[in-house]
Amino acid sequence: MTLADSQPQALQFECETGNYHTFCPISCVAWLYQKIEDSFFLVIGTKTCGYFLQNAMGVMIFAEPRYAMAELEEGDISAQLNDYEELRRLCEQVKRDRNPSVIVFIGTCTTEIIKMDLEGLAPKLEAEIGIPIVVARANGLDYAFTQGEDTVLAAMAQRCPTKAPTGEAEKEERNAIQKLMNFGRKQEEIKQQDSEYVDHPPLVMFGSVPDPIVTQLTLELKKQGIKVSGWLPAKRYTDLPVIEEGYYVSGVNPFLSRTATTLMRRRKTKLIGSPFPIGPDGTRAWIEKICSVFNIEPKGLEEREAKIWESVEDYLQLVRGKSVFFMGDNLLEISLARFLIRCGMTCPEIGIPYMDKRYQAAELDFLVQTCNEMGVPVPKIIEKPDNYNQLQRIHAIKPDLVITGMAHANPLEARGISTKWSVEFTFAQIHGFSNTRDILELVTRPLRRNSALQNMGWEKLVEEAKI
Repeated sequence: MTLADSQPQALQFECETGNYHTFCPISCVAWLYQKIEDSFFLVIGTKTCGYFLQNAMGVMIFAEPRYAMAELEEGDISAQLNDYEELRRLCEQVKRDRNPSVIVFIGTCTTEIIKMDLEGLAPKLEAEIGIPIVVARANGLDYAFTQGEDTVLAAMAQRCPTKAPTGEAEKEERNAIQKLMNFGRKQEEIKQQDSEYVDHPPLVMFGSVPDPIVTQLTLELKKQGIKVSGWLPAKRYTDLPVIEEGYYVSGVNPFLSRTATTLMRRRKTKLIGSPFPIGPDGTRAWIEKICSVFNIEPKGLEEREAKIWESVEDYLQLVRGKSVFFMGDNLLEISLARFLIRCGMTCPEIGIPYMDKRYQAAELDFLVQTCNEMGVPVPKIIEKPDNYNQLQRIHAIKPDLVITGMAHANPLEARGISTKWSVEFTFAQIHGFSNTRDILELVTRPLRRNSALQNMGWEKLVEEAKI
């Protein structure tokens, strides 16, 4: 008798109150300034913050990024200087040099400790320089570095317009854009496009993902007759989606609980609680949940998922029957573990810096369902894991793969354990049906590499190195 035939399993949660071994959340600047093309990010902190950004971002010398450091000196910290005057000078310089549509103030640990009132300064500066200023406290007091994006999006959610353009000039501009988009298309094609959607309340997606992912997920929902009214963040700040009371919202990343809360409490929207579209199983469950909310019968999802699994069978053969251990870093752990268990792996433990059981409720239920269907034990979920204790458990369990932060990868490799940096999943395209192969490429790379090294032998490696 397998576990799937026996009594359904339940999740086990533990908390070890260890340190957070993750990047600083100000690293969200790295992907947000690229996503929001007309933005400028001003990180207000000490030289340490500047060193971190300079080293962690890997900025190319040929491309000047749209972010900068406002470094706090002793005079700032001891309140001998006027914060408002200094920030105004910097904002005027940014406007003169870049003229962005929005400036985002990123608060750091130092601005928290010295109680710098960025929220109080921003409205006065905004009125004076004529550029919107969004304040986000993306500091190291958060649990995981991905929560920096959560903080920025929560702040931007409050800036989303509440009504579509009503003025004559705005209507004319919107109609001109629509005519430009429909240029060269027949009237029948335009009508057919509009008829492809069913009648449902407006739906807005939130989560910063690359433009190809936005296109893929939007088209997947379009196949079911669901129209996406907008994305938060948009490609440009000036294109932020209209969000009104009663709109439906859906998140595509597991670390956006603060944004979800802001959208529900401040903007009075309705959150669609679903698993996240990571892996073909998660993408199918995500679409099915949205369809069920709008009373739509999903079409062709089973065949689509089966086709994706069939296309990655070569990778599944490499991971099937192997074990994976998550040390905890970026809050993607639950979704990735669920996907890898569906691929045929086992997972004894999921370490996670922080667990919002409400926002990830559907994903947690899906994890248990997946384990029961695959006939494997449900992983133990450890919040705020103590790394020393985790390393002892890894030594005892000897998993085939450990997904960990960069700090522990080399020591584990030296002890003969294959590792994968968890930060790579943050920057890779892992959402939707089409990117399943990319996730498995990341997961199997260390397994394939170490297997190749063992097969080649050290003597042959030394000979090749001499050549």
